[in-house]
Amino acid sequence: MLKKRLLWTAIIVLAVVGAVTGHIDRASEEQAEDALKNALVTFAVARTLNGVISAAQGTEVALEPGGVGVVLSVGEVLDPVNDLIERFSAVMLIAASSLGLQTLLLNITSWWGVSAFLFAAAAGFLVVIWTPRSTAARYAGPALRVLLILLFVRFAIPVLIVGTTLISDAFLAPEQEAATAMLRDTTQDIERISDEAQTVSPDDQSFMDRLGEMIDESLDYMRVGDRMKELKESASNAAEHIVSLIAIFVLQTILLPLLFVWLFMAGLKGIASRSARLFEGGSGAGTGGR
Repeated sequence: MLKKRLLWTAIIVLAVVGAVTGHIDRASEEQAEDALKNALVTFAVARTLNGVISAAQGTEVALEPGGVGVVLSVGEVLDPVNDLIERFSAVMLIAASSLGLQTLLLNITSWWGVSAFLFAAAAGFLVVIWTPRSTAARYAGPALRVLLILLFVRFAIPVLIVGTTLISDAFLAPEQEAATAMLRDTTQDIERISDEAQTVSPDDQSFMDRLGEMIDESLDYMRVGDRMKELKESASNAAEHIVSLIAIFVLQTILLPLLFVWLFMAGLKGIASRSARLFEGGSGAGTGGR
């Protein structure tokens, strides 16, 4: 029983020191701000791509290779990507809101008043477990529950932020950076195709001039056709990376935080259950001894 009391004392002292000094709060705040900045940067890249695609919706490349009119539509290639970006924008709004909410809750739970309540509950619990009387031991269970509730309120947000950041940096950040870079490249590709759009209008020309123009248009058709193929491949890759980004941000801002909150809560519940039986047993033993 003495070892258990010493262990509890050490844990409580560390928790109170962590709450008072605020080291974990400052680290969590920096990590939450960095995550929010990354999310906003990715969101800005996606919105830029959406704007470029919207501007290119009506772009058509009109050519007459060999005297045959051909019209290549950029918008048809980009319509599926544009729809996917709209859905991605909605996901990013939820992700940014989640990160902003985490920062707000961190500011609330790191308030000095919460730490003061935690200090009072910790002091009361230590008095109860170190008082060598069975009457005091009866209050160990309620005092422990109050202490664990305040521990959850005080440290749940920092724990979920730190835990989520560790997982994100190890597994999600490289994929996110690669996908964001791919979206930037796709934006540049679409802008180049739009700039190359041109409409050829017939003029009064000699036969030789017209023949030379037909050859030039045939070469332009081959060049622009190759660019359209590249654009299709780029659009396909962009769609894959957008789906990856959706999965990353849903995992990073919704699923992982909920997971760490649940794990923290389950751990505190397990501690409460085992410690309550321990203190009840200790109380019974002390009563029987008398």
